[in-house]
Amino acid sequence: MNSYWDASNVAMDRVANVHLGFHFVMYGQSCKLGLYLYKLDFYLFGTSPYNSLGNGSAMRVSAIGWAFNTVEDVLREAEHSAAVTHNHPEGIKGAQSVALAIFLARTGVGKEDIRREIETRFGYDLRRTLDEIRPTYQWDSTSPGSVPESIIAFLESTDYESAVRNAVLLGGDADTMAAIAGSIAEAFFGGVPEGIVAEVRTRLKPELLDVVEKFAKPYN
Repeated sequence: MNSYWDASNVAMDRVANVHLGFHFVMYGQSCKLGLYLYKLDFYLFGTSPYNSLGNGSAMRVSAIGWAFNTVEDVLREAEHSAAVTHNHPEGIKGAQSVALAIFLARTGVGKEDIRREIETRFGYDLRRTLDEIRPTYQWDSTSPGSVPESIIAFLESTDYESAVRNAVLLGGDADTMAAIAGSIAEAFFGGVPEGIVAEVRTRLKPELLDVVEKFAKPYN
């Protein structure tokens, strides 16, 4: 009986991943977001993951940290969200680490405990400082080469804006790293400052603003 249920669970996970992947493709094609990235272009017009260990899975995972309410659920759904494109173990790990950091931050866990939990689960070295990293850091779009640094940018922040600035000033994959650090900072510091929110609202297309507002109502 156990083998039957195990097989059923595996099948359901596969169905869920195909369903999620289909919606990623449809949404991406409708918005034409990031088509300058050749791998995303390849994915949007296909349906298969491409074994990426890039940081895109970590950049886009923040909703998972808000939408699920246990560590186990957050880790599982972060893996699902990554695996439709970034199915390399490092791509999945990057997504899971950021989603878990957001979940811990929004549930009142302190920075040192967040640091310890992420280091223990994922093996990232989060004891380095930005001053130690910055002199030799170079542009790196992989998860292992940018996700830990983005988390450190949050850990050294004093508010949302400083987290984003910390990430950008490392001089790496600035937009993605700022998205990662900022997503954790939003959860930890209780939101994005109103001035930034107001400015972003003027820049988002209506269909994207609609997505943000629909998500925010039940989850934020």
